[in-house]
Amino acid sequence: MMNSDYIQRGYFSIGVENISKPMNLGNLMRSAHAFGANSVFTVNPHPRVAENNNRIKKSDTSKSDTHIPYFEWGNIDEVKMPKGCKLVGIEITDDAENLPNFVHPMQAMYILGPEKGSLSNETLKKSDHIIRIPSKFSLNVAIAGAIVMYDRIKTFGKITR
Repeated sequence: MMNSDYIQRGYFSIGVENISKPMNLGNLMRSAHAFGANSVFTVNPHPRVAENNNRIKKSDTSKSDTHIPYFEWGNIDEVKMPKGCKLVGIEITDDAENLPNFVHPMQAMYILGPEKGSLSNETLKKSDHIIRIPSKFSLNVAIAGAIVMYDRIKTFGKITR
C-alpha cells in the first residue's frame, strides 16, 4: 500500500529489455509497486521469465500484479507509450547523463538493459534520454531500477509528514 503521507506528481512506468531472471523481475515489480509506478513492462523477455511465474511471485511479496498492470512486448517497436510520455533508457554509455544531474520528465517510461548485456541499439535510438547511475560497475537490474525510482521521488514526490 502506498504511504498516505506521500504525494506523487506525474506518472511513470519501469521495465526491462531482454530480462532473463524471473527473480529480478519480481524484485523490480515489488520496488515499482512500493515507489508508486503506474505499470511495469518487459520487452522481449527470456522464455524462462514467462514460464516461471512462481519465481516472480516468490520475490514479489507485495503481489504487485494485483495492484499495477504488467505489460509484455516482443520488441521496442511494439511498446505503446502515452502521448507526451518520454522514454528514458538506463544504460552505461559515454554520452549518458549522470542520474544525480538528470531532470526527470513528468511523464516517463524508464527502461533498463538486461542482466548480462546492454539496451539494444533500437531502444537506445528510440530513447528520449539516456541516463546512468554513477557507480564503479554495473548494478543488479532490480537495484538499478529502485535507485532510479527513488531519485524520481526526490524530484517529484512530496512527503507531507
